[in-house]
Parts: sequence; C-alpha cells; structure tokens
Amino acid sequence: MRTPGCSFVVRILVVLAVSASAARANVQETMTPLLLDMQDAPVPFKGSDGRVHLVYELWVTNFSSGDVVVEKVEVLGDGDVVQTLDSAAVAGRLQPAGQRESAGTLARSVQALLFIHVTLEPGAAIPRNLSHRITMHVNAAPPGQQEMTESGGSVTVDRKPVVSIGPPLRGVGYVSADSCCDASRHTRAAMPINGHVWLAQRFAVDWEQLDAQGRIYAGDREKLESYTIFGKPVLAVAEATVASVTDGLPEQTPGKYPGNISLDQADGNSVILDLGEQHYALYAHMQPGTIQVRVGQRVAAGQLLGLVGNSGNSVAPHLHFQVADKPSSLASNGLPYEIKEFQIAGRSPGTKAFDEAEEKGTPLVITPLSAVQQTKGALPLDQLIISFPGR
Repeated sequence: MRTPGCSFVVRILVVLAVSASAARANVQETMTPLLLDMQDAPVPFKGSDGRVHLVYELWVTNFSSGDVVVEKVEVLGDGDVVQTLDSAAVAGRLQPAGQRESAGTLARSVQALLFIHVTLEPGAAIPRNLSHRITMHVNAAPPGQQEMTESGGSVTVDRKPVVSIGPPLRGVGYVSADSCCDASRHTRAAMPINGHVWLAQRFAVDWEQLDAQGRIYAGDREKLESYTIFGKPVLAVAEATVASVTDGLPEQTPGKYPGNISLDQADGNSVILDLGEQHYALYAHMQPGTIQVRVGQRVAAGQLLGLVGNSGNSVAPHLHFQVADKPSSLASNGLPYEIKEFQIAGRSPGTKAFDEAEEKGTPLVITPLSAVQQTKGALPLDQLIISFPGR
C-alpha cells in the first residue's frame, strides 16, 4: 500500500481546519452575563414523604459591570421543565459567596450559590441530565436589551447507590432539626476549606428530643441534665470501621454558643465511621470520656459509640449526624442516605418555632399525624417528630 505524501496530509489538515472554522461560524454567539456551573452532581434519594428528591447547588457568577435581577429559574430534566422558581423563590435561595443571607439581585462581579431542591412527582422518572434556564434583567445591557434569557449549568445526575443505614439513636420523641432540604441551615453551610468550597452538612441533621410535655428541656436552661436528649446512647448505624475519634473536650454551658472554638474542635467529642464505598458517618458533640471505640476498630450495627453531650460548637445538647464522601467533617461533601426503618408521629411548625421552644423551654407545638407513619428506606426530612424502634 502506498503511503500518502506530505503534501496530501497538509491538504487534509487544511480541509479539516476550514470545516471546523465553518462549524464555529454557524454557532450563534450571544452575551451570557451570568456564568452557570455545577460542581457536584445531585444524587437522587427517597425522602420521608415517599418522593424522590434532588438537592444541589448551581454556581452563578455575575460577569457584568452592573447588577443582575434574577426573575425566573427553570430546572430542565432531559429537556423538560421539572421545577420553576419565581423571583420570590430565587430571592430566598440565591446566596452570595461567604454570606448566609440570600437575595434575588446579584451584584456586579459577585459569585453566588443557588440552592436547588427538586421534588419529583410520584412515579416520575428520574432525569438523566439536568440543565437550567434563567430569565433576568441585566442593568449593564443597553436600553431595550436588558431582559435576557440564558441556559447552562448542565450536569449528569449521579445515580450512585444511596447508603442504607440503621438509626443513630433509639427511643421516641426525636426532632429532625435542620434536616433536608429547603430552609435548613445545614444544607446551605458552604465552607471554604483548604482552597475549596465544601458542603459537608448538605444532608446533616441535629437530633433533639422532646419530653412527655413536648419540651426540649425542663428546669434550668444552663444545666446539661435539664435536656431530654442528654446522655442518650449513640449507636453505630451500620457495620463499619472507625475512621476517626476525638475525645476529652469539655462540655459547653447550654444556652449560648461558645467562643474561640477552633476548627479541629468544632465537632467536640466525635466519631467518624467508614461505611465503605466512600461513605463516612459523622457523630458530633458527644460527652467527654464516654466514647467506647478506637480508630481502626470494627463495629456492628447498633453498637454503643458514646453518649449525647454538648461539646464543641454547640448551644444545647444534641447529636449532629451526617454522611459525607470523605472522613472529614469539613473538607467533604454531604451525601444522602436512607434509614431502614422509623416512625413519624407529627411535625413542628418549623425552625423558628423550634428555636423559640429551645430558647424558652416551652412545649413545641406539634401537628400530629392522623396515624403514626411507618417509614422504611428514607431520609427524614426537616422538623419531623420521629421514633426509632428497638431496644
């Protein structure tokens, strides 16, 4: 077979270059003042409402010289609209970098996170791909051209298996405080650690417990023993290997956040379990001297790890629990999980009412369900009253 000469190869390269240039010429070039990006693909999971949820963040950068008012955001699943956020919804979810307050207007040269929570209709197929269409008013654009629409932020949905675990506690009257998904302070806790922004608490929950009168504590607010959950056994959620243990840190006085807590002491006395397949379970704020396990030890599901306390960056005794993709409470990204079995007896009016009951020691007003809901294989959503079966 004859080998093509050099001039022949050059002609082929020229033809390819011209073809590529022509293809680019056919692409319409438009201004996109908002740069849209996705860092973490959402992992679908089943919530305690029986529906499939997708929780993630859309990174939005205003690359213009003026403010941009976001008027509408449409989430597209495989090209079809699966959720629409109007201006009010956007204003409650668009959080500029480094801030905890949200706004619907993005100032010039500012980056923000748009926290998105898609709840699929019962029986709806889980999209393979997500993208976003944003309608906005761009102040920097010429008069008559300030109303713009752009698309971007495409991502393939991560269909990795969701880890199935047992409960971290046993008993009745637990409150899934600041759990997933919309108004949770955990879900929006973006942290810049080691040159990267992490959302380790994306699916975290602060487990509190009510007494028979519906109170988080009774008596002196500053006494640890006044709190219903204080001293309750903390349990391994699965057969696992102990990846990390912190112990010996003092209890904090309830009722006020402690000062001068370093990053490495924020979790207080804590345990991280390696559940396998890059899933790690964190238990934080336990009592000093009660942790029963050591690094490298294998534990069984339901095994005692320690007792609920109030160590670290904590305002009241509780168990902070989360699952993440790395053995770090900060430099990791939160992953959804499903608890094998639990019961839902009711729900609270919301975070504001819960905070008030925790501050004043008054009963938390509960809306009971008509019948206790037996739930299997789901993630407990925010502000539910939950019981975990077993001894």
